[in-house]
This record gives sequence, C-alpha cells and structure tokens, in this order.
Amino acid sequence: MSKYRVQGGNRLVGDIYIGGCKNACLPILSAVVLANDVCRISNIPNISDALLSLDILEALGAKIKRINKNTVDIDPRTITSHVVPHDLAQHMRASYYFLGSLLGRFGDARVSMPGGCNFGVRPIDQHLKGFQALGATVPAIIENGMIDASATQLIGNSIYLDVVSVGATINVMLAAVKARGTTIIENAAKEPHVVDVANFLNTMGADVRGAGTDTIKICGVRVLHGVEYSIIPDQIEAGTYMACAVATGGDIILHGVIPKHLESISAKLREMGAQVSEDDDLVHVIMEGPIKACNVKTMPHPGFPTDMQPQVAALLAIAEGTSIITESIWDNRFRYVDELRRMGAQATVDGKVAVFQGVKSLNGCPVKAVDLRAGAAMMIAALAANGQTEIEDIQYIERGYENFLEKLHSVGADICRIDIPTITSMRA
Repeated sequence: MSKYRVQGGNRLVGDIYIGGCKNACLPILSAVVLANDVCRISNIPNISDALLSLDILEALGAKIKRINKNTVDIDPRTITSHVVPHDLAQHMRASYYFLGSLLGRFGDARVSMPGGCNFGVRPIDQHLKGFQALGATVPAIIENGMIDASATQLIGNSIYLDVVSVGATINVMLAAVKARGTTIIENAAKEPHVVDVANFLNTMGADVRGAGTDTIKICGVRVLHGVEYSIIPDQIEAGTYMACAVATGGDIILHGVIPKHLESISAKLREMGAQVSEDDDLVHVIMEGPIKACNVKTMPHPGFPTDMQPQVAALLAIAEGTSIITESIWDNRFRYVDELRRMGAQATVDGKVAVFQGVKSLNGCPVKAVDLRAGAAMMIAALAANGQTEIEDIQYIERGYENFLEKLHSVGADICRIDIPTITSMRA
C-alpha cells in the first residue's frame, strides 16, 4: 500500500511528453485476438490496466514479447481459450472488450462482469443487444457473475444503440468485423479512441467505414492479418496536465498530442483565463492571474469529456465566482466532491449537478482517490493547495497515468510516493 505526499504551492513550468491513449489501448489489445499473425503494438501506456490486458492475453494463450516498455509483440495464434479468468477481469472494466473479440474469433466468449472504477451503474445491455442482433445467444440471467455469448455464425445486421456508448460501439465493431455480411451501427460513439480502434482493425484488413460519425458500416471479412500499429496519444492525460498548469499558474508545453482532440478542453480552459496555443503536435498552456468561473456540461464527443469533469472541478473550486457542472453521462460521478470539501472547497451536489462557489485557496489534508479521474482531481487540488496533502488509494490513479509522479516532478512539483505501514493484529 502506498500514497502520494504533495507539498502545494509550486508553479509548474516545463515540458511533458504524453503517452498512448488508455481508452484506445485496451480495446486494441483485445482486438489482437482476431488476427492470424503477430501484431506489434507501440505507444502502449505503461499503466496497470494495459499490463492487466497483456496478462489476460497470456492467460488466453497468446505469446507476448516485450520489445521495450511501450512496445510489445503479441502472437495470438496460440490462443485456445475463450474464457477470461475472473481474477483478472474483476479489476478492469475494459475486460468486456474480450467479449467482442473472442466472440468474433471463436463464436464463444465467457467473461466475468467487469470491474474498475465505481461511479455509478454502467450497464452493458447495449453491448449484449448488439451481440444478439448479430446472432449470438446471451443468457437473460447472468449466473455466477459470468457473461456467456455464443454463436454458430455471426451475421451482419443493423443495430441502433439506445444511448451513445463508447464501449458498446467498440465491442460491436470487434464482433462484427469477421461476421458474414454487413453490419451498420447507428447512434455510434464518435470519440477519437473509437476511430483509433477502427483504424487498427482496418490496418489488419477489416472494412470499417464511418468511424468518427454516428453511423459506422462494417463489411465482414474472413481473415485479419498481423500488423504494426502505434496507439494515438492520450487526450485525457494531456487535459489533466493542462489543468495542472492552470491550477498552479504554470507554463507547460505538452508534446506528442493531437490538438484537435483537445479542442473542447482548450476552449473551457481559455474561458477560465488560460492562454492555450497549439502547433502540429504540441499544446502550450500559460496561466497568469486568477481562475475565472465558468459552467461545464459533459457530453459525448465532440462535447466536453466526462473523463475531464473531476479535474476541471478542482479548478473551479478555486475560481472567482460561482460555477455549475452538469454531468450528463454517468450517475454518481461527484463522489470526489466530499474530498474537495475536506480541503476547503465550497460545493453542493444535487443529482447530476454540482455548484462550486470558488474559494481563494484550498488547504492540504489527507484525502483519497475514489476513482481514476477523481484521483487526478485530488492531485490537481493538492498542487494548488496551501500546505501538504496526502492522497491514498492511488492504485486508481495508476490505472490510467503513466509515470505520473515523474512527469509532475519534472515540471517542478514537490511530490513523492510513500509506503503505508501495514497494520497487524496485536493478538498472538
């Protein structure tokens, strides 16, 4: 068990290099199951969720050869199992992507109900609806926490998603690329990582068209071959460091990004008073003066991403005036607000709406990360706060941020990782 200790008040200045996109990496690693030869995947973020995906692939029978910390060769030809072990799947929500890829390869998939961050009910009914439309049989009742899907032959079909779901859009793509005939996904998610997964599948020989729009057309193919592929940079990692610059009155240049993917984030930070400039593959954020209040509503892409909502809340906690955040994607994503209140934030939550009355400063104190992005918000608040903050439950943060401490330390953050002593019983 470990925690982060942060001494707030330092102005962050310097350069940070952004890693591969977590939300693209996990389904792409799952999609390798569909190939008939070795795939070399580069720009894999060195985070616990990616390592867990590789463990799942090995458990299924794949051969993994690590080229360096961000590049691996995966040989899926030796995969013989269609069952993802429960002890691995329970720690990561994205384990459900193996349902689509295993179903597409074997016509059978058995995966336990996914784990990961808990910030509200996140059903996978749209995933299962998509599989059933392709001809798969899915039990009406999930027994022993395991999801079973099977099909003699997947057949292309038209599928309308009742809600815009990134996970369901990708999972149906994975199942449909080798199905017989044509599949059309309507009301599809348009996020950059959806496009990246489609590009990866097409590089392997799939025929996926329309990714990035609300209608995706997939013409099934018989064989997908091995490829070399580099994952896109992480939009949310970049946005988080942009928020760190704003929180500390800093000056940070982010390298290796796709500025277009950051447009909604950049727009809100400019509204708060930040200077945000862009070049081919970098974004420069300078903050001078107080943070201005603004209102934020999360929306599917190209709207403001829900995965940046907690980080922006940490900024609005110290902004001048009153700000309103409306969360339109997930229920119960404001659990972190209690932790901000411990630091002195003035905020009220009513369902999917949070109102922040900005305070002049936050004060360091012990807090915890209640989920991945909430943990990032605690870090941002700690960097801006007076005094020392200790953040516990950092395993959530390390699910999604590569070399988090090292990158922050490189731009001037006073931060370290410390071990938490194990409490043992006094009884003999």
